[in-house]
Amino acid sequence: MKGFLQMLKKRKELIPLIGFMAFAAAGATTASFYFLFTKTDVILNKSNNPEPWEQVDPTKPQKLLTINQQWKPVEELQAVKSIYK
Repeated sequence: MKGFLQMLKKRKELIPLIGFMAFAAAGATTASFYFLFTKTDVILNKSNNPEPWEQVDPTKPQKLLTINQQWKPVEELQAVKSIYK
């Protein structure tokens, strides 16, 4: 750690680069945890639920930002689902 700080004192031009990289890494980690715990289409354990896509609510948007999206059920697909259930 001491050697790293000494290197930063010698090469001050690296400080913004290290700051931007730390900010990007923190943002990527935060986004990963956000999607992992809030989105229903992210599946961690497939052994207890072999068909997790059946439990995704189609009326709830899965994107981070959705503008004017309206979901309408496809009647043919609903008929096929009712046959196989």
